[in-house]
Amino acid sequence: MDADSCPVKAEIVEIAQNFDVNVSFVASYNHVTNDTLGGTWHYVDSDKEAADLFIMNHVDAGDIAVTQDIGLASTLLSKRVTVLSPRGSLYEEKDIDSALHMRYLSAKARRQGKYGKGPKPFTIEDRIHFRKNFTNLLSKIKGDL
Repeated sequence: MDADSCPVKAEIVEIAQNFDVNVSFVASYNHVTNDTLGGTWHYVDSDKEAADLFIMNHVDAGDIAVTQDIGLASTLLSKRVTVLSPRGSLYEEKDIDSALHMRYLSAKARRQGKYGKGPKPFTIEDRIHFRKNFTNLLSKIKGDL
């Protein structure tokens, strides 16, 4: 799990424990915390892509990753990893190209000094949606064993 800005760490640990699934969080040294909630924590340098590189190098096909980074999601999908956003949306191969293109256009606009509103605030409904979809994913995986 990409832990630096993940708002659903507690939910991930709680739900994973219900399914007896190991959880690994990856965060930069800038985000070291004593309140680890559980799971295994890996800390990496504060370089821009260090957490992403760690995740890409330690993930296996069939794993589940939680991230809001579309670039990371794209790479993980190509490795046959199931990728879920903290809002509970499943990233899918069929949609990732358009999501990457939108990210590119937004970055281009920011370089030109045009700034949008930013992401919507994280809501209770987002948290509920995440809990439901993460639970469903783990149910399917554990049911297939």
